[in-house]
Amino acid sequence: MNPSSWAESGAILRQTESKDPDAAHITTTARTFLATTLYQRFQPTERRPPIADLSPAKRPRKKRQTEMDCLLAAARGLGVRPRQSGDMTPPITWAAKHLRVRDRDGAQRFLRANPAQVQFERNRQQRNIILKARQMGVTTWIAGRFFLKTIMIPGTLTVMAAQTRESAEAIFGTVQRFWDCLEEEDQRGIFRRSIANVSTMRFPELDSEFRVLSASDANAGRGLTIQNLHCSEVARWPGRASETFAGLRAALAPGGELVLESTPNGAYGCFYDEWNKALDPSQHDGKGSALVRHFFPWWMEPAYVAAPAEELSAEERQLVERHGLSLEQIGFRRGLEESYHRLRSQEFAEDAETCFRATGDCCFDIEEIETRIEELGKPMSTRRGGALQIYLPPQRGRRYLVAVDSAGGGSDGDFAAVQVIEVQSGLQCAELQQRLKPMELAQIAAELAREYHDALLAVERNNQGAAVLALLERMLHYANLYPETGEKGWLTTAASKPRMVGLMGALLAESPGLFLSRRLLAECRTFVGKEGGQTGAANGAHDDCFMAMAVAQSVRAELLTRKESFVGRIGPGSYVYL
Repeated sequence: MNPSSWAESGAILRQTESKDPDAAHITTTARTFLATTLYQRFQPTERRPPIADLSPAKRPRKKRQTEMDCLLAAARGLGVRPRQSGDMTPPITWAAKHLRVRDRDGAQRFLRANPAQVQFERNRQQRNIILKARQMGVTTWIAGRFFLKTIMIPGTLTVMAAQTRESAEAIFGTVQRFWDCLEEEDQRGIFRRSIANVSTMRFPELDSEFRVLSASDANAGRGLTIQNLHCSEVARWPGRASETFAGLRAALAPGGELVLESTPNGAYGCFYDEWNKALDPSQHDGKGSALVRHFFPWWMEPAYVAAPAEELSAEERQLVERHGLSLEQIGFRRGLEESYHRLRSQEFAEDAETCFRATGDCCFDIEEIETRIEELGKPMSTRRGGALQIYLPPQRGRRYLVAVDSAGGGSDGDFAAVQVIEVQSGLQCAELQQRLKPMELAQIAAELAREYHDALLAVERNNQGAAVLALLERMLHYANLYPETGEKGWLTTAASKPRMVGLMGALLAESPGLFLSRRLLAECRTFVGKEGGQTGAANGAHDDCFMAMAVAQSVRAELLTRKESFVGRIGPGSYVYL
């Protein structure tokens, strides 16, 4: 059997698994059973048919072909799931007999499934997303499951992506140990490796490969056809995590298996968005490409116990009644609070909703933001394919302010944003978010400003803002431009940005009704504190609408405080000086 035939056999097997993933037992079609040491090593004892039951046609042929047939037959068991607690399905049995890991004490032992790992095996589908507490063994279990699939299904490419190259290679060290602990005969035979380094393991006899990638690589997954995709700690992926995940998912074969797993890290970002789109196991019909949720709180780990707690608080009594926690588990939880403080909810999740809100470094109150989002209706009208949203049209006797964040510009750059507010109240009236070049942005800003009674136009002059200002003044002849210290435009600096962010925080807390845009509020939710006291959009998120609104509200506050004069039109043919 040549490598191309093995790859074809593997493809047929994966197709069979995807069509019948719920089968309690999948009958083998291999021509031989128990004919080689390999089959005896990998097939669970209770599944082995007696040798006397084998017909002559099912008895051994050449050793290598016999090994391959047995391997394919055994691999069918990877689709079996436990029906109840204590069921020993092939993946659980094989892991307990053939895969070795290091435990918390550094000792090497067989990988015996813990409660979280068994529950995942019971409820998993082809597409899975796991929200977990730390050190639950989930990452190791997925790595072990995919290692077995890689060495048992010919023609398999398994890819594991983590937040950094160092993290990926650390997990890959676990996979290396799986192979190191195989029988020496198999290491020299069918499981022989032609490549074995810190990121790739290739099995030429099987035409299979296991490799790791860094999510920081924007081209991760391009040019590949992946059968098993493991995305680890997705909530901490850097850069444009959603785009990186989309590229990897596009490389996944139609019958491939996907697992995203992470501890929570704020109510924003790729992992948070994918979790909210996913379905509970009871809602999933086994078809389609929707992700299935799996939540594993810290108390599912048997090792998480300490000295029994005494005199329980109301919150602790509620946990005992709702989840059946022991006094030893409550004692462990008290130790977490002393050691981790506010990070306890992030590192040791207890609830699949509040753990997101209690984690991350959002600059504002997430619950207040989400409450406001739930109250919002649709825009009154939209233009430019939905990029420009109108919430309130210009009203006679009202004065308006238009603020512009030019961002990077261009079709591939960051978004540009324009905000229109009513001066007296600060109420949001219109918003634009679109990738635009300076000339087009200047034209749209001027049109909006003229529509809203020749509004005062404040352009952030950072980045390409200087070009937008020049176009407004010299080509579009828009005269009502905001000046700061004698120079047209608003300059955001290291000194002014904290004041701008602080003002937005106060308005979100005291007057959330001023804001009518879901896009803006979503950006508020992902606007976070960073190293060195800086603030900005979380990895993979945007802050263009937020910064444009911060400019608008800061200019408005300055004008109302200083009561300086500027020109505005309050109706057709009528101007006023403030």
